[in-house]
Parts: sequence; structure tokens; C-alpha cells
Amino acid sequence: MDDRRKVIGYVRVSTEEQGANGAGLDVQRAQIADECERRGWSLSRVETDVRSGGSMTCRPGLGRTVEAIESGEASALVVAKLDRLSRSLIDFATLVERSRKRGWEIVVLDLAVDTTTPNGEAMAGMLAVFAQWERRIIGQRTKDALAVKRAQGLTLGRPRAMDERTRTRIRRLRSRGWTFRRIADVLTAEGIPTAHGAARWHASTVRSATRQG
Repeated sequence: MDDRRKVIGYVRVSTEEQGANGAGLDVQRAQIADECERRGWSLSRVETDVRSGGSMTCRPGLGRTVEAIESGEASALVVAKLDRLSRSLIDFATLVERSRKRGWEIVVLDLAVDTTTPNGEAMAGMLAVFAQWERRIIGQRTKDALAVKRAQGLTLGRPRAMDERTRTRIRRLRSRGWTFRRIADVLTAEGIPTAHGAARWHASTVRSATRQG
């Protein structure tokens, strides 16, 4: 029986041209493979996305990676660089928290983030603190902007309908089996306002969005 830790690698480039060239993907794959060999890990496979950063929830390759790990195929996700996984600390912190709750690990080679070790877990914790700070800064800026508008005498009425792009995204995530609570948590973390301009989403808010025209 093979007792080595089983992991899945994830690589990404941001344009079709880079994907066709393959060089950037090959470098990332080589870095992941070398680290797995050094540490005696079994690399189950490497998933790939060829698209711009955007939200992590909009990348099929990453989605397959997380689903495979949570189904028991592997116990860790390995990525060569943090910006290949996410350029948003909030997104990254959300993924780290998910992995912690569901019992799997994240390894980011360029920043020594490795939740399989105490030091790497501490590094992930520090990044989560900065993500929380980022959330609060975004929230404060929103409040300040609203205060300025009110001081200028502008009426801050409720929008008549939710942004269609957000509604489409909610329906897409629901079709993948996401719960209303999970979708609400992600939209809140990303700072996307509700149809009424609120900063926090609730499961009921998401459910309502799927029922509207």
C-alpha cells in the first residue's frame, strides 16, 4: 500500500496565447513535480485553467481540483505561485478556511504557505489576517462614499433589480450544487453588494435572487 501523501497540482495562465505556447504551464508543472519528488508526495494529477484571474469560483480547473480533493482523491492542493491561485487575499483566505473546515491542505510554493506544517499554517493565518483587514477597509470606504453622497443631498434609493451578471453567476453556482449559504459567503467575501446595496449576503437573499425574473 502506498502511504505517501497524495496531492493534486493546479496551474494557470491568463491568456489563450500563453496556453497555446505552453511554456508558462510547463514551468509551473515542473516546479510542482520537483517539490512532490523532493518531499516524497504522490502527484495524482495536475489541473489547468487558461483564463484571466477573476474569481476563483469561475475557474473550472480549480473547481475540479477542489471537488476531487474533497471526494478523497487527494489530501492537498499544490500550486507554484499564489497569483496562479488568486490575486485576491480575500479569495485565498476563503479557500484556506474552507480547506481547514473540510480537512485538506494547501501548499503555495513561492510563499512557503504549507498548511501541512506548523510554520506554513502560521503563514496562511497571517495572510488571513491581512484579508480581514482588506475586507474592513473595503467596508469603510463604502460607508465613507455613502456618507459623502448623503452630505451632497443625493438620494440613495434601492436599485430596482439585481445586476444580471451577479444573478447569472448565482444560478451557475447553484447548478453546480452549491448551497445558498456557501454562495452567500463567497459574495460577501468578495464585496459584491446585494440588490439593495447591502454588504452582507444571506442564504435567503441568494434564494430570492434565483426566483426573480
